[in-house]
Amino acid sequence: MTPELALQHIWTLAGCDPTALRSVSLSGDDPGLPSVFRVGSLASATIAATGLAAADYHRLRTGHRQHVAVQMRRALASFRSERYLRIDDGPPPALRDPVTGFYATRDGRRIQLHTNFPHHLQGVLEVLGCENDRAAVAAAIRHWDGAKLDQTLADAGLCAALIRTPDEWAVLEQAQALAGLPLFEIERIGDAPVEPPRRGDANRPLAGVRVLDLSRIIAGPVAGRALAHHGADVLMINGPHLPNIAPLVIDNGRGKRSAVVDLRDAPGRETLRGLAGGADVFLQAYRPGALAARGFGPEELARVRPGIVYVSVSAYGHEGPWAQRRGFDSLVQSASGIAWTERQAAGWDEPKHLPCQALDHATGYLAAFGAMVALARRATEGGSWHVRLSLAQTGRWLQSFGLVQDGWRAPDVSSDDVSDCLGTVDSTFGRVRGVLPAEMLDLTPAFYALPPVEVGADSASWK
Repeated sequence: MTPELALQHIWTLAGCDPTALRSVSLSGDDPGLPSVFRVGSLASATIAATGLAAADYHRLRTGHRQHVAVQMRRALASFRSERYLRIDDGPPPALRDPVTGFYATRDGRRIQLHTNFPHHLQGVLEVLGCENDRAAVAAAIRHWDGAKLDQTLADAGLCAALIRTPDEWAVLEQAQALAGLPLFEIERIGDAPVEPPRRGDANRPLAGVRVLDLSRIIAGPVAGRALAHHGADVLMINGPHLPNIAPLVIDNGRGKRSAVVDLRDAPGRETLRGLAGGADVFLQAYRPGALAARGFGPEELARVRPGIVYVSVSAYGHEGPWAQRRGFDSLVQSASGIAWTERQAAGWDEPKHLPCQALDHATGYLAAFGAMVALARRATEGGSWHVRLSLAQTGRWLQSFGLVQDGWRAPDVSSDDVSDCLGTVDSTFGRVRGVLPAEMLDLTPAFYALPPVEVGADSASWK
């Protein structure tokens, strides 16, 4: 699979005008990072699709077409944005809890724990009955069979994944449910009048577009960040009780404002309902059905705000027995055979993840792409829209690309190697150095108009 073919698949699946593909140029070849998977093609295609959708929405506003270019090395830098983040020229930020990682089970399998949130760590320690110490956790896990522990932790609402081969994953009911789904869905869910793009800065494709970003960590926030760097007014909404990972708040908060709303009480729900009434895009990455239980499902919001574009991002998809299972990028890699395949190719003893959070970033860019396609449809035919994606669907697509023989031998890429892809901005966190947008639009360059801010720095209101 080449970047061009991958982009064509995305564009065609969304039902977009194929003539627009003549306005895109892609450069670079896999492997751009040490991996046997075609991560560079995934990065280039998803970022190019996002840029092309922004250019198309800008065309609706102004009548002008423009060219979009993506270099693979810049796209891969974007897919590693959290890795290249620096504050005041300090060391790379810590992103993982020490207990997170791979462990051997009693029956000779490997299982991955994900304990980067304190309550997830505490829950795992309670199930295992051990202290918060990696050696103690390893000793406790050696008393469990892998599949049993995997299911026990999932039933407890915790985050883990048994390392499976691609064949083991393929026979699971969840994998079969995903096999019946496309890469993403853009569905009309209600009637609403046509809404042409609002007047605004002609140099910003999404000027005037309001986005509520109810997501944390990487995939959803990357989608909101991409919409922000094309000019949308993006307001992040966090709950006062929900944990965050500080470096990711900084990296993915560029270009956004941030407010706190408590959906556990009626005043908080009323505040969010009021914000949704003035929004164009409602982006959320909770487990399927979680927000609907609070009164914020897609159909409910289409009644509150006819013409809403509702974007749902999940780990394992909205169908199948794992739809409610908590998950993160690395866990999906482990469960679906990606980590096993990388280990086999490199001859490692331990499972091996991709050299970036590729499923997170690709799903984030696809979510931004889907939101912009839906906005364009609203502008031409009206309606309310629902965009659905998952990390597992993205991972399944990546696995379909085929492998790069000996791709794992490619040299790694340091922060110094991509210094031309980085930019700095002053913020309340200090001097932030981060990856710049990778898509190059010749009429409306993408950029971050706002520095990252602390969680809750802004009021829960539209400008």
